[in-house]
Amino acid sequence: MGLPQLKPISEQQIIGVTPTHRPRRLRQSDAMRRLVRENSLSTDDFIYPIFVDEALSEPLEVSSMPGVFRQTEKSMETLLKRVEAAKIPAVMLFGVSAHKDHEGTDSFRKGGLMDRMVKRAKDTCPELVIIADACFCEYTDHGHCGPLDHIHNDVDNDRTIANIALQAVTAAESGADVIAPSGMMDGQVAAIRSALDESGFNRTSIMAYAAKYASGFYGPFRDASGCSLGAGEGPANRKTYQMDPANSEEALREVAFDIEEGADMVMVKPGLAYLDILYQVKENFGMPTFAYNVSGEYCMIKAAARNGWIDEEAAMMEMLLAFKRAGADGIISYAALDAAKYLAKG
Repeated sequence: MGLPQLKPISEQQIIGVTPTHRPRRLRQSDAMRRLVRENSLSTDDFIYPIFVDEALSEPLEVSSMPGVFRQTEKSMETLLKRVEAAKIPAVMLFGVSAHKDHEGTDSFRKGGLMDRMVKRAKDTCPELVIIADACFCEYTDHGHCGPLDHIHNDVDNDRTIANIALQAVTAAESGADVIAPSGMMDGQVAAIRSALDESGFNRTSIMAYAAKYASGFYGPFRDASGCSLGAGEGPANRKTYQMDPANSEEALREVAFDIEEGADMVMVKPGLAYLDILYQVKENFGMPTFAYNVSGEYCMIKAAARNGWIDEEAAMMEMLLAFKRAGADGIISYAALDAAKYLAKG
């Protein structure tokens, strides 16, 4: 007995098919949804930021950042081990200096805070990727990202990049795997790459804050890092060196400059309000691309959850997934430890 002869389906019949229930058929169970899922999160996606305050004798919660603490140099060790146990591969270190001055010298002198905290972190967890945030706002007495040019009432670009080269070498000598310059100074990546190579650290990577906007979402971070602007000295804000939130083509130019100067990885900051920029950066350059899930984004969800307005876990994980969907290879987030706990639940 032969096989039944099936009539071929005409083009007209295919075009005329109404897709009733077709999308919903793929949403009928958790297993089915996971089977066809396009993007997913894992602990490998996260970088956890840590604030180290050399003036503290015990950890201190940041009042505007629930669940985030300024660490002592000693308590940082315990936190690093928690991060490692959670299978998060990297941390980003921010120093809160008790020895601020006009130049931010505590960040690049031997025995200074940058030197000590990076060395302690690497000694504590050698397998973790230690990323040193390279900037001066946490180390200057005026809170700007470099020494000031009082003639023009602005940050002095050239003096800043000379100092940031020193800071980068100090961090690399102490064991930093990655240098992450965040000040948005022109030429900073080239200055760091040259200084690292000349000092024998050609294997130390650079993660450029390539598109960093003058954003209103940074407020809680400034409480955590102690870098609010001082009264009466320097410009009233950081708009002369951080990017205008209205601009997107400029972001692509900034990223291109940093890649040309030697950046190994690039970052968009903030993340949530700039998903369009994140997408364009990844699409145009194909570089390892990171989103910074900044303090204001993190705290909005924490505050809304504390008021019972949203489900914290659902909203936090949805936000983190949005960064991946937009093209991020990784996410710097204060929620990383919470997200690792949620992921472990399955």
